[in-house]
Amino acid sequence: MTTLQEETPNAAIIKRRVNPRTLFFLGLLVAASGLVSPPVALVAGIAFGFTVEHPLRQEAASLAKTLLQLSVIALGFGMNLAQVVHAGRSGFLYTAVSITTAMALGMLLGRLFRVGGKASFLIAAGTAICGGSAIAAVAPINEANEEEIGVAMGTVFVLNSVALLAFPAIGWALHLDQNQFGLWCALAIHDTSSVVGAAAKYGNQALAVGTTVKLARALWIVPVSLLTAGYMARVGMGRKGTAKVKMPWFIVFFLLAAVANMYLTQMHGVFAGLSHLGKVGLTATLFLIGTGLSKQTLRQVGVRPFLQGVSLWAVVATVSLAAIYLRVIGI
Repeated sequence: MTTLQEETPNAAIIKRRVNPRTLFFLGLLVAASGLVSPPVALVAGIAFGFTVEHPLRQEAASLAKTLLQLSVIALGFGMNLAQVVHAGRSGFLYTAVSITTAMALGMLLGRLFRVGGKASFLIAAGTAICGGSAIAAVAPINEANEEEIGVAMGTVFVLNSVALLAFPAIGWALHLDQNQFGLWCALAIHDTSSVVGAAAKYGNQALAVGTTVKLARALWIVPVSLLTAGYMARVGMGRKGTAKVKMPWFIVFFLLAAVANMYLTQMHGVFAGLSHLGKVGLTATLFLIGTGLSKQTLRQVGVRPFLQGVSLWAVVATVSLAAIYLRVIGI
């Protein structure tokens, strides 16, 4: 009895000393210091999300979105324009075929696992194009509610975290070269942040290829959104004329940064610093994203949508890896 009375006050003191807000800012500071790698930052963020109540969840999500875009733009200052154009042109056909196939297969799997039509479509779009960005763009058009958006986001987010940690290990095990790995990341990992994080861990050339092809892939948000809006209007389900297609303008600034890096040679020292800041910003972004994953997120996703997402992702990742490994496709 005495032991319990002694332990309880001590436990309460420890709990008071561990301030979630302080832990959050400390973790963000370490992630932004450049002392840890992107996967480590992601794992630290996930550990935070699973162990404490996030004090700034919405603010962290908003900051992660902005910081990701700024980081990608900054990474453009370390890219070679000719390399960017070549990778984008080479990856166009693969992107078109893979997006069409993934969308069709995703909807079929949604029916198989009896996932609601709107949530199923969002998961398929997120897997086929660019994860959370595609979901955020398409959701207002097909009038998905918050629960359906949360389910799709949660599914994609969990798989992103797995990919960031697993893909480099698989690439090294199969002895993929830099171009092969970068292309695989762009075709098989959902979000741009995780593509950049995994590719940066593999090497600079993988980063260049992965970032370029993924950003070119992100442009498909526009036609897919327009087709979705047209279909919704045709079947009478959409609010005609109210849905807006969001253009990922940060991609344009990424290309302008690559142009500047190629032609303003006297600024290479400054551009190298900006590119480094982009990598540091990405690491901080992954920590912020990781803090958004919690037990509640996993519960919200549910079994059937998660099975749809995992099955679709497994097919996309396996088929694209096989095609790249066997040199059926390449950059």
